[in-house]
Amino acid sequence: LSEEPAAAQAARRAREQLLAWHDRFSRFLPGSELSTLNADPRAEVPVSPLMARLLEAVVWAGEFSGGLVDATLVGEIERAGYAGHFESTSLPLAETLAAAPQRTQSAARAQARWREIDVNREAGTVRRPPGVRVDSGGLGKGLFADIVAETLAPHASFAVDCGGDLRLGGAGEVERAVEVRSPFAGELLHTFARRGGGVATSGIGKRSWRDGEGRPAHHLLDPATGRPAFTGVAQVTALAPTALEAEARAKAALLAGPARAADWLAHGGVAVLDDGTVRVLEPPRSLTLGGVRVQLRPPSP
Repeated sequence: LSEEPAAAQAARRAREQLLAWHDRFSRFLPGSELSTLNADPRAEVPVSPLMARLLEAVVWAGEFSGGLVDATLVGEIERAGYAGHFESTSLPLAETLAAAPQRTQSAARAQARWREIDVNREAGTVRRPPGVRVDSGGLGKGLFADIVAETLAPHASFAVDCGGDLRLGGAGEVERAVEVRSPFAGELLHTFARRGGGVATSGIGKRSWRDGEGRPAHHLLDPATGRPAFTGVAQVTALAPTALEAEARAKAALLAGPARAADWLAHGGVAVLDDGTVRVLEPPRSLTLGGVRVQLRPPSP
């Protein structure tokens, strides 16, 4: 946003709102709204309108990705060693990859728990078997960036950065440079010129550690095994109309592996493989609405 008083005030309010949502939807805070829901023993639980939207996004992402993006793997991520805020120094990516197991394409969980979530936004309730827990994670960041973008839309230009998930826009359609950097040495790999839409990056380079058995681990899990996924893709940046969709596409592309990563980058993006190979997909010049290819869209605001 510009430095005019109204824009500065809008930016300040947006930041305050995002910080408040961070506390409400953190799985690391015992008293948060998310932690309270996860611990609730009832099958049907009252939820706030924003929580309902988050849960709808979880179900949508599971359906959209064919089960690759699964936000119900809370127990699995805790067992992998990510039970609290990540405060330790991340392993160098090269070290993580050198010690990683054989690369395999990820797959959906046979009995996916996100399928058991039934949201009734009108009634303000959610039904799910007790014990099903949700991690807000990247989907929450994408959703919240999109919601804040709605309030900033009348301004000439804005950029929302919600923990690395970006939502760009504004009435003036100002073009911005979106830089994609390497997960290995941080060098600039590619620059996209964007006037609006979402951008998200998913990778294993910034949050890696060794688990209790000394194995390399990170926060992106293969739903089928519940273990950190090593697919041959180290990082993916995805473009999409919204930050939520970009988040889902980036994670699905990384989990799908080198042979299928590009299938998820319909709006453009960059995939970086374990060996440093960089694959750039430029955004299509035009989008065809309708036709034979039908895509699920993120839930409406």
